[in-house]
Amino acid sequence: MPLFRKKAPPISYDPVAQQPALRRSICTGEMTAGFADRDTGRFHELMLLRGEGELEEFCRRVGVRREELKIIY
Repeated sequence: MPLFRKKAPPISYDPVAQQPALRRSICTGEMTAGFADRDTGRFHELMLLRGEGELEEFCRRVGVRREELKIIY
Protein backbone atom coordinates (compact mmCIF):
# COMPACT_ATOMS: atom_id res chain seq x y z
CA MET A 1 0.00 0.00 0.00
CA PRO A 2 1.58 3.30 -1.06
CA LEU A 3 2.02 6.06 1.50
CA PHE A 4 1.13 8.85 -0.89
CA ARG A 5 -1.72 8.74 -3.39
CA LYS A 6 -1.63 10.81 -6.53
CA LYS A 7 -4.49 13.24 -6.85
CA ALA A 8 -6.71 12.66 -9.84
CA PRO A 9 -6.44 15.39 -12.45
CA PRO A 10 -9.27 17.90 -12.86
CA ILE A 11 -11.98 17.05 -15.36
CA SER A 12 -12.40 19.64 -18.09
CA TYR A 13 -15.66 20.27 -19.91
CA ASP A 14 -17.36 22.98 -21.95
CA PRO A 15 -19.71 24.85 -19.56
CA VAL A 16 -21.56 26.43 -22.51
CA ALA A 17 -22.49 23.07 -24.06
CA GLN A 18 -22.47 20.76 -21.02
CA GLN A 19 -23.75 20.77 -17.46
CA PRO A 20 -22.37 18.52 -14.68
CA ALA A 21 -25.09 16.05 -13.78
CA LEU A 22 -25.85 13.15 -11.48
CA ARG A 23 -28.11 10.34 -12.69
CA ARG A 24 -29.79 8.42 -9.87
CA SER A 25 -31.80 5.23 -10.04
CA ILE A 26 -35.12 5.40 -8.22
CA CYS A 27 -35.16 1.63 -7.64
CA THR A 28 -31.61 0.83 -6.58
CA GLY A 29 -30.19 4.22 -5.58
CA GLU A 30 -27.25 3.77 -7.95
CA MET A 31 -25.55 7.05 -8.87
CA THR A 32 -23.68 7.85 -12.08
CA ALA A 33 -21.80 11.12 -12.58
CA GLY A 34 -21.32 12.74 -15.94
CA PHE A 35 -22.42 15.62 -18.10
CA ALA A 36 -25.78 16.51 -19.63
CA ASP A 37 -25.79 18.17 -23.02
CA ARG A 38 -27.57 21.51 -22.66
CA ASP A 39 -29.09 21.38 -26.17
CA THR A 40 -30.28 17.78 -26.42
CA GLY A 41 -30.41 16.77 -22.75
CA ARG A 42 -28.44 13.62 -23.54
CA PHE A 43 -26.47 12.27 -20.57
CA HIS A 44 -22.82 11.26 -21.06
CA GLU A 45 -21.65 8.90 -18.31
CA LEU A 46 -18.27 9.54 -16.81
CA MET A 47 -18.05 7.45 -13.65
CA LEU A 48 -20.09 5.20 -11.39
CA LEU A 49 -20.30 6.54 -7.84
CA ARG A 50 -20.21 4.01 -5.01
CA GLY A 51 -20.60 6.43 -2.14
CA GLU A 52 -20.65 9.98 -0.88
CA GLY A 53 -16.86 10.20 -0.92
CA GLU A 54 -16.72 9.54 -4.66
CA LEU A 55 -19.45 12.13 -5.23
CA GLU A 56 -17.40 14.73 -3.37
CA GLU A 57 -14.33 13.70 -5.39
CA PHE A 58 -16.27 14.21 -8.65
CA CYS A 59 -17.42 17.66 -7.51
CA ARG A 60 -13.86 18.59 -6.58
CA ARG A 61 -12.44 17.41 -9.91
CA VAL A 62 -15.10 19.21 -11.95
CA GLY A 63 -14.98 22.35 -9.78
CA VAL A 64 -18.65 22.62 -8.84
CA ARG A 65 -20.59 22.51 -5.60
CA ARG A 66 -22.95 19.61 -4.97
CA GLU A 67 -25.96 21.94 -5.17
CA GLU A 68 -24.99 22.91 -8.75
CA LEU A 69 -25.32 19.34 -10.07
CA LYS A 70 -28.34 18.62 -12.23
CA ILE A 71 -30.18 15.55 -10.87
CA ILE A 72 -31.63 13.14 -13.45
CA TYR A 73 -33.94 10.32 -12.31
